[in-house]
Amino acid sequence: MQQRGQIFVITAPSGTGKTTIIRAVRENVSGIGYSVSHTARKPRDGEVEGKHYHFVTRKDFEKMIDVHHFVEWAQVYGHLYGTSYSSMESELSSGEDLLLDLDIQGAEAIKRHFPESLSIFILPPSMEVLGERLRGRATNDKDDVDLRMKKAAEEIRRCGEYDFIVVNDDLAQTVREIETIILSQRARAKRRYPLIQDIFHLR
Repeated sequence: MQQRGQIFVITAPSGTGKTTIIRAVRENVSGIGYSVSHTARKPRDGEVEGKHYHFVTRKDFEKMIDVHHFVEWAQVYGHLYGTSYSSMESELSSGEDLLLDLDIQGAEAIKRHFPESLSIFILPPSMEVLGERLRGRATNDKDDVDLRMKKAAEEIRRCGEYDFIVVNDDLAQTVREIETIILSQRARAKRRYPLIQDIFHLR
């Protein structure tokens, strides 16, 4: 019996290491799909169409909003990002668990449409460490760092609304914690029982 996958939403302030963490989890745990988001911004160096994002024009993105193509969308630092129903459904119906990288607004939208989804908030060890990480990025000027720090403080105040909280003080430990969350959910009786009914002739 084919089971639908479980949705895991990961949210973290900019500079917390979320992209690196998600990449490591996907490399270590099999059966995890990833819904490729749409964005109306230009590709950055090294970003590949269809792998990192689906890059579209702002006009096309707005048309997609009008026809309810997205389960969630948001404007982040002046750029539009959205998660489509079709990309999510293709992963979930195949039985793959789905790992979504979303801000708080996006996480709320997913929870409304998919109440069974589970949310994970990744925190930095402290605001001081977060500031150091952001200032260490060559692409961030002072105004950008200040903006991201202000937004981070607002986001962190809401971390208690999430199902799980993980502090990224040590990258390897953070990855292990998130892997444990995913694997423990796969072992829940309500998900595993239908898979073993035929094997053990349980009715």
